[in-house]
Amino acid sequence: MSSGEDGGSERKAMPPRLETGVRRLDFITKGGLIQGASYAVLGPPGSGKTLLAHQIAFWHVKHGGKALYVTLLTESHARMLANLEAMSFFDASVIPDKLHYISAYHQLETEGLKGLLELVRRAARQHQATLLIMDGMDAAKEFARGDLTYKRFLQELQTFIGIIGCTTILLSPHFAGDMPPETTAVDGVFELSLWLSGPRAVRELVALKFRGSDSLLGKHELEISDLGIIIHPRTEVLFSNPQEKEEGRRRRMAFGVPRLDKSLHGGLLSGSTTLLLGAPGTGKTLLGLRFLLEGARQGQPGVYFGFYETSQRLIEKAEGVGMGDFKKYVDAGLIEIQWQPPLEHNLDALAERLLERIQERKVKRLRLFVDSIAGFRSATVYPERMSRFFSALSHQLRMLDVTTVYSDETALFSPNVDAPQPDATAYVENVILLRYVELRSQLYRLISIMKMRESQYDSGIREFSITDKGITVAETFESAEAVLTGHAVVRGAPPKAKRKSPMGVRAAAKKAARKPKRKPAGRRPS
Repeated sequence: MSSGEDGGSERKAMPPRLETGVRRLDFITKGGLIQGASYAVLGPPGSGKTLLAHQIAFWHVKHGGKALYVTLLTESHARMLANLEAMSFFDASVIPDKLHYISAYHQLETEGLKGLLELVRRAARQHQATLLIMDGMDAAKEFARGDLTYKRFLQELQTFIGIIGCTTILLSPHFAGDMPPETTAVDGVFELSLWLSGPRAVRELVALKFRGSDSLLGKHELEISDLGIIIHPRTEVLFSNPQEKEEGRRRRMAFGVPRLDKSLHGGLLSGSTTLLLGAPGTGKTLLGLRFLLEGARQGQPGVYFGFYETSQRLIEKAEGVGMGDFKKYVDAGLIEIQWQPPLEHNLDALAERLLERIQERKVKRLRLFVDSIAGFRSATVYPERMSRFFSALSHQLRMLDVTTVYSDETALFSPNVDAPQPDATAYVENVILLRYVELRSQLYRLISIMKMRESQYDSGIREFSITDKGITVAETFESAEAVLTGHAVVRGAPPKAKRKSPMGVRAAAKKAARKPKRKPAGRRPS
């Protein structure tokens, strides 16, 4: 077909693919392994090479293929299978008809690489294998007279499997600084790693080479469970090509706190991202819950995604500050609480869990409260990723029309406002600051809107209180200066208020102002 017939240039036909069944590995390789190609899987002991190969093999035979698993100097087949029995993908009924095992070390020891190659050829033809796995390629390398001999063996092996259309996976141990010869001879190379980040063990996968197709570059963390290997692509790479979405008419998403909503000119814009920044105890969690509750009262679904409070404790906390109907909306499913237990988490797995659940609900105008960014921060092994990670996550949430509120903590005792992540303003549209201020040996809470894109807002600093009746925001904190330092200083009587403040801070200031000033003591005569 000419380029004029289809309205564009001719497209090259994509080679047929072999799905791996390893969660998100096919996404990283943009469709799976290429049929008839050869791949090296490298990694230190315990990194998951054998498990990865078996997961691919069982998936392949389950979907109509036939696999041949050749072991060299590795553990016995019985022990290998015993270790796999706990895995959900394991199916003993496919052995040996669809998944056949042979041990080739004796052949290698007695006849060398030539004998090994002949054994593999016979077995592959006999069992009509469409997938060949060779485990323990370091043993084969030991019998080669040099790298050139070993590469020639690999070339002859590839020629044969190419003729029969069999996809091949070669497993080799790999250590830092070592690059086996097969990396230059095969079509693709996957490197698995296992290392310690403090007390935490970290497993990662990287596609070093992948001929014939694009792939997601860089390191991707993986975990091993009874489901087998699960790969978590880096969020900032997963959404590296964000799609622009045509937005409908945006609406205001109120907190249900009258004076605060008035300062926000009706509330946050739908689809925006907001950062609640404040010291511990300033009311970030309660304000976030109030945001979800107000949405539920208007029929808008909400999600609490947190790390520190169980469902029961959150409900009790809400009920203790005038949000008595919070539990009703939780029971009805309008507010969903996703609590992450205090375990070792994977940063990208958390993002996947959050986004997948939002997509499963298939609702519009969702409200999300993430409590807090610190939970994500503690899950990363690469702190320098945080800005790119949150930028990608926030953009994806916007594409899903989610109005997101993050909370993050500042230092409890500090005269300065230092954000834990200074560049957070690059990926959030709105910033609301919560602070304590000291006046006459008493602490008061303050709230102020520091930033709000695409909207007008009132930047006045206001006092707010949390009582058993709810959250109340007062008028401007006019009675003190230097409030952002955390140390308010009384300067005479404050201007006369138009209405009585519900907070009490003005009353304290007035009382201080009415106090008669003591005259300095005169000098005593000598």
